[in-house]
Amino acid sequence: MGLEAAVEATAEFLNKAVKPVLVAGSKLRVAKAQQAFVELADACGFPIAIMPAGKGLVPEHHPHFIGTYWGAVSTNFCGEIVESADAYVFVGPLFNDYSSVGYSLLIKKEKLVLVDFNRVTVGNGPSFGWVFMTDFLTALSKKLKRNTTALENYRRIFVPPSIPLRHENNEPLRVNILFKHIQVSYFSQFLLNNFYPEGKGIGRL
Repeated sequence: MGLEAAVEATAEFLNKAVKPVLVAGSKLRVAKAQQAFVELADACGFPIAIMPAGKGLVPEHHPHFIGTYWGAVSTNFCGEIVESADAYVFVGPLFNDYSSVGYSLLIKKEKLVLVDFNRVTVGNGPSFGWVFMTDFLTALSKKLKRNTTALENYRRIFVPPSIPLRHENNEPLRVNILFKHIQVSYFSQFLLNNFYPEGKGIGRL
């Protein structure tokens, strides 16, 4: 009964969200729930982030992977996506001074689904005991509507390190394309100022 009630409450909570995300913590290892977590991500389409202590528990080549969530020092663009979500599922997190950057995470309890080793808490609402992580994730994957909004938002703003994206003909201007022009302009000016201070060799740039 507890498992079914937890799954129903969580599914109702997440299926109403516009841009939910998944965040993996270190307790995935203890629960042996890595595979169930990935299967949930495959089924629901949410982006995947990991906490620093969860490195290595989720494949970083997964198409939904967006980086390490670590508050103000998160992977570029990962923190923005997680903290702007209207629902986040933290699976097996360990919140301490280190993982929360001095307890400075911009996570709101009313948007949080907290999945622990044997307990699930949904927002400010109910908390379900003796609900085990692997069983819960497996059952939840069958109840969630597919939602890739947050993942699409991430891909729209993401700029690969040192590899600015191309702007195709007749394509709307996006934030990451704008970053490309800023990056190229800045780098060109850096070269001129540091290697060609008198304007020599400009024609080779």
